[in-house]
Amino acid sequence: MKVKNLNGTSQNKCKCDSWYAHWQRFSGQKANHCVVVGCSGTDLVGGHVQKDSTSDSSWYVIPICNACNMKKGQTLNVVDQVKLVSANVSQTCG
Repeated sequence: MKVKNLNGTSQNKCKCDSWYAHWQRFSGQKANHCVVVGCSGTDLVGGHVQKDSTSDSSWYVIPICNACNMKKGQTLNVVDQVKLVSANVSQTCG
């Protein structure tokens, strides 16, 4: 699955301890390493992404490493098994 890494989202907050905790809570999944294909980074954060699609402009959270999270605006290929969790706190932890 292809997603686009978003720019300037670090100031967005939710009621979970972190965006990574937010992803774990609402996905029901665990991650031991970055979900970007070909990456094995373990310093995980909850990265904000959009689907690589013009029909869905929603923001989502996925577990990616700091290095991949710094690839702002780039399209990333992530494993198909990862669940995209809404970054819209009114739909989740708000």
